[in-house]
Amino acid sequence: MRCPRCGKGKLFNGFLTLAPRCDVCGLDYTFADPADGPAFFVICFTCVPAIALAVWIEVHFSPPWWVHVFTSLPAILLFCIPPLRPLKGWLVASQYYYKAEEGRLAPAQEPAPHQLDG
Repeated sequence: MRCPRCGKGKLFNGFLTLAPRCDVCGLDYTFADPADGPAFFVICFTCVPAIALAVWIEVHFSPPWWVHVFTSLPAILLFCIPPLRPLKGWLVASQYYYKAEEGRLAPAQEPAPHQLDG
């Protein structure tokens, strides 16, 4: 959760809001666009087990609804919210390291003269 270039500056202004640039080395963070990547990873790898826990409690014990408020809801919140920030930092650092950019179509190239003669 530090600058991917210098490792010292802050990457975030808030919980998930990226800073405009590194306060130490000045790296501009406008290149970074992790989009919904962190949420996707959280849904796939942490929300599914949290929901499985809630379903298991329901199937095995058939508790009243308020039991889920004290067991399932905290489990879902603890499994799903804390990993968002480190995952977003990892995705931004990966974009910097691999020099990932938005995809663009290459301009059309003229065929070489020897290719025109068929």
